[in-house]
Amino acid sequence: MKMSLLKLAILETLGQTMNVYAAPGFVGLPITGFASSAYTNCFNDGKSAADPRGNFGSYSPYLLPTTTMNNTCWVVKPAAELVSPIAGYTLVGSRTVNIPRATGDSSATIGTLVDYVWRNSSANMCIIGTRVTMIGIDHDNTLAGTQYFQANDLVRGGFSGLEVNAGYALFTQSGFPVFRVGRTFTSVQHRALSYVTAWDRAQDGVNYLDLPTKTSVTVNITGENFPISSTAIASTTLATQDAMVNDNWVDFTMEVTSVDADTSAGAVSPFTYIQAPCATSPTVKTGAIRLRQTAQENTTFKEIIMDGYAIGTP
Repeated sequence: MKMSLLKLAILETLGQTMNVYAAPGFVGLPITGFASSAYTNCFNDGKSAADPRGNFGSYSPYLLPTTTMNNTCWVVKPAAELVSPIAGYTLVGSRTVNIPRATGDSSATIGTLVDYVWRNSSANMCIIGTRVTMIGIDHDNTLAGTQYFQANDLVRGGFSGLEVNAGYALFTQSGFPVFRVGRTFTSVQHRALSYVTAWDRAQDGVNYLDLPTKTSVTVNITGENFPISSTAIASTTLATQDAMVNDNWVDFTMEVTSVDADTSAGAVSPFTYIQAPCATSPTVKTGAIRLRQTAQENTTFKEIIMDGYAIGTP
């Protein structure tokens, strides 16, 4: 009888833990990554030549997620941004900050970032939520002309050793969803074959992978660090399409920009969510957020490092 009661207690405890984690739309990001990649597909899930799912922001039109389709990682949006995407969580932190130029020049603002934290104190669980909005301001005043920053990846740190779930919600219908999410520090470039025709925009460039391998690459951004014209055939090596697992970081691949070379711009990002255990409320920590431009089109690699809420050390 004692053993049966003990088993029942264990099962009940596990059930409570699973209920905390099992929120509709959220996907688990294992500490060791997935079988062959640090990333898993979100909006890309089910991508095909007939349905390219936006091809990382290079192709339109596309069908947005709904409750019945295209909804991997997708969370039904709460009543308002300040409301937790999961019931039982209370807002414990909120901040809105300006995004500086990629050159570090703070004389101009190229966008805004909102950063929220919700906590379930009885379960010792937290959700960190983030959205970026880009505006049409030159992000690099050291170069001639106007360069509009394209946020291809939003990366957050401070999750070492923690079981993590991730998801996103769309509060605006004018931007792209999250294409993939990974347990990695490395953002991996993705390019369409070219921009000559709709068919070209729907195809991956030569050797580009929707789900990178996880063999050896640990740098901030990997790919071809040079601009590419709209008529050129995009090509890379498989060695660049790689990102090692790093359990301290979560990388959301998306496309957010005020002005885009392929005319499919969305200036407001999806609202990204990361759910993880937290003994106390997260605090703002240095370098917890990385916004990265991965040179998807006529651009080069750029990274903007910002402070943000974090559970552990970024």
